[in-house]
Formats: sequence, structure tokens, C-alpha cells
Amino acid sequence: MRTLTTEDHNRFSRHISLAEIGESGQQKLKNARVLVIGAGGLGSPLLTYLAAAGVGSIAIVDDDVVSASNLQRQILYATAQVGLRKVEMAAQRLVELYPEIRILAYNTRLTSENAEELISDCDVVADCSDNYATRALIGNVSARLKKPLAYASVLNYEGQVTVFNYSEGASFGELYPSLPKDGLYKTDEIGLVGVLPGIAGCLQANEVLKIITGYGEVLSRKLLVFAINENRFQVFNY
Repeated sequence: MRTLTTEDHNRFSRHISLAEIGESGQQKLKNARVLVIGAGGLGSPLLTYLAAAGVGSIAIVDDDVVSASNLQRQILYATAQVGLRKVEMAAQRLVELYPEIRILAYNTRLTSENAEELISDCDVVADCSDNYATRALIGNVSARLKKPLAYASVLNYEGQVTVFNYSEGASFGELYPSLPKDGLYKTDEIGLVGVLPGIAGCLQANEVLKIITGYGEVLSRKLLVFAINENRFQVFNY
């Protein structure tokens, strides 16, 4: 059990002053273990806000390097880091935000060989991946291991956010019993306004924080769908 320090009380005073979080909620954040799969457009804001919120342990899985085309939306990275490994650059930035954070950086893809080991060692999973096969794998393994899964996806101007496996909530496979094959869209041809994954990643981070601390209403069996070009936000029960 990691206890809050004097510096933690000062750093997170705005959290602690909230009745639904308080000192006990901040303590839960410091002792939480979150697995984040994907350190790109969704992962950048999610990782930043989880670290800033005081999540004590974050494992990051991503085998990509920073490219110039990432910088339009992947706010964790800088021009000088083009060509460097994302997990290493992300870890460096998160430690700068919260020096007490523990980062496990896995420069690899999530596969059927490593998924169970990685997911079993966390309290909450955040799916920030960008392909259907990985999403299905995360969904299936997290459901089997009964790990809460914060999910988000984006395309063009639209995003979706929900939570699976929370309390008596639904699983990924219940909402998405079948998925298109990867390759339906050519990655380098997909349009995506830069702020969209930032908004979705922040909403996804909010769900992770709610799961850990207990504040608010978790998006369990509820799908938040939004379009930023129309300022339209809708919640669908499922």
C-alpha cells in the first residue's frame, strides 16, 4: 500500500476537496494499476491526465515510433522525438508530470501470446488501439479476466466511448458481436481532425478515474456517441 505524501496532499488538493473523491479516492488512484494499450491519438491525452491525476502505476503497450504525421494529434510528443520509441518518450513525459508514478513501458504489440499476462496484472484496462483485431482481443481477454475496460474509438469527426466488464455491465462482444476486417480503411487515407482523439481520450480517462475512485456514473451499458463538427453528444443504452 502506497500512502499519500505531503507533496501528494499539496499536488492533489483540488481532488481531495471533492466529497466524492477525497483523501480515500486519491489513495485509490495512487495504488491503482492501469494498462493502456496504444500510446497514440487516444493514448496521449489519456496517459497525460491519468498521470496528472495521480494514478500510481501505468503500463503502456505500443511498438510504434513517433512520426511527423503523428504530431497533429499525439500531444505527448515533440518534433525532436520523431523516430524515437513512443513508449519511452511517453514514459519520460509522464514521470516529469508525476515523479512518483511507476511506468512499465512495453515496446511490443498486444498479441494472443502476451495479452492474458499483461491484462491480468492490472486493475483497469484502457483500449487506445487503432485496429479491429486488437480491440477484439482486448475485449475477449478483459471479459474473461473480469477486468473493467474503458473503450474509445474515433473516425473523421466522430467518436465513441463506453465501459465494458464493470459491475454487471456488458462485455465488448455483446456490443460488437462482429467486426469489419482490418484493411477496410487505408490508415494513411483516414481523415481525422486533430482535437477529436483529444476529446475522446479525455472522456475515456474520465471513465478510468470514475472506475477507480467511484465518483459519478460510469458509462456501463451506455455508449456515448459524439460528433464535434455538429456539437452533438448522445448516450445510447445497450
